[in-house]
Amino acid sequence: MSLQPLVSIYRYALEPIAPFTWFGIKVCSLELVAAFRLCVALRQIKEALRAKHERSTRGDKLIVEERSFLRDASTALTVKFGGEAIIGPLLGVPPSFMISGVSPGVYIAAQAIVEYIPVLPSMSLTTELPLSFVDGFTRAMLLCSLIPPPVITHSSPVIASSPWTLLLSSLVIANGGFFITNMFSFLEPTPLTLTTPSQLQPYGWTTTDLWSAPMITGIYALLTHAQPFWAELHSVISTVLGGVSDKVQPLDPESARALCALILAGIFSTRTAKNFGLVWKTSVAEKIKMQ
Repeated sequence: MSLQPLVSIYRYALEPIAPFTWFGIKVCSLELVAAFRLCVALRQIKEALRAKHERSTRGDKLIVEERSFLRDASTALTVKFGGEAIIGPLLGVPPSFMISGVSPGVYIAAQAIVEYIPVLPSMSLTTELPLSFVDGFTRAMLLCSLIPPPVITHSSPVIASSPWTLLLSSLVIANGGFFITNMFSFLEPTPLTLTTPSQLQPYGWTTTDLWSAPMITGIYALLTHAQPFWAELHSVISTVLGGVSDKVQPLDPESARALCALILAGIFSTRTAKNFGLVWKTSVAEKIKMQ
């Protein structure tokens, strides 16, 4: 299977677009899609949590805090940059939002636009399944093109060659933001309170986003030989599978990223089918019984 069409899509999606280029600001369509996707998903989650809260407290006095735009914008920024803010100081690398305000500005603007949309559909199989492929492409960009470079080009040879540092950075950057928002109940309709994040609750380790981040970064590093460890591991795997170890060549970064995007799209679509497919089947079965 040729990965060239996916590589071309990435190249097109990463081109700076107007009207931002008129002002010398580099913003690509992929970043805009990722920003609006995140803000829409966060609003859907907030509305679902509010509806659940109202059902569970029916007949009682509701302890609901009126939401402010600052709280909602802070939630989006925390999800986006929270993990980066954690791992950046540990690597001695300034987080991207400290260098440029373009990306934070994009997410704040996207949040403002999403909040003014009158009605959003709730999450369902028909809406989430197509978006699973979008999530695969945007998440692959983060895990393959944004996270590895600060590690593998680090000034410290120990850090630059450490596969553990690479995988840990991927795990924290991809999941740290949601971990913080869940811990402080940013998405709940109630006042902020300290609570146990879902990732630390029973079977929280099975969360798809949690394990898929280091796995995809590891696959990308394996295919591109991002560090000496991965090149050696690729040779060992090739030998075990019957190949010639000294002829194992790395895949170019764009093709490796496209392949990782396909894998992620498959993982996310499977998660969507699991989360919403049974509900869809149940509703269809009920309708058949009624006929």
